[in-house]
Amino acid sequence: MGKPIVKFEWIKGKSYEDVWKYQEQLQQQLILNKKADGNGQPPIHHLIFTEHQHVYTLGKSGSEDHLLVSKAERDSEGIEYFKINRGGDITYHGPGQITGYLIFDMDHFFHDVHKLVYQIEEAVILTLSEYGIDALRSPKHTGVWVPADSEHRAFNKICAIGIHISRWVTLHGFAFNINTELTKFNHIIPCGIQDQNLGVTSMKNELGKTMEMEVVGERLLKNLQELFQFELQYG
Repeated sequence: MGKPIVKFEWIKGKSYEDVWKYQEQLQQQLILNKKADGNGQPPIHHLIFTEHQHVYTLGKSGSEDHLLVSKAERDSEGIEYFKINRGGDITYHGPGQITGYLIFDMDHFFHDVHKLVYQIEEAVILTLSEYGIDALRSPKHTGVWVPADSEHRAFNKICAIGIHISRWVTLHGFAFNINTELTKFNHIIPCGIQDQNLGVTSMKNELGKTMEMEVVGERLLKNLQELFQFELQYG
């Protein structure tokens, strides 16, 4: 059996809701393909990178108390808000952030949710290492963290992860802060973590310069491909 085929798309200019609906359509196609036993054809999996406009999303296990601003305040800043079906709590998506969505039928990869999250974390850690940023995992929290050069923080999160799985077909994925406007995180308790020693950061914040989003994205894509061992197809 050959490597799984993953179609990659970098979607620009679409609303959060439109991309969410598109993900769900792709997930349902893979589930239907599974029910039909693929008709003898290998399935096409999907990987999407996008850069959303300002939006807060609350996972199914999250608390709305972790959203600290009213609808009127969100509207004044042009920030949308959605309750969605991924795991995890509340997070922010916006310009300068690569939000990556994996729509994979894990029957063709592996049946291990912890390994799935680990491999996404590893791809981000490897990408950051190429820029001289030493990143790591937390034993308590998912995602990728960077030691904080501050007396007020111990670690800052640079990538959040939240996944939903139905019949072993994945949905949602990760949010990787590249040039992200970090002040938007002040309106929420990111990922529901109330530890004052933990904050958020971005590549721009760590390196002191604006990054080229597509160049970082290309390196991240390469690392995901090597870790998940798939054949890449461009959409």
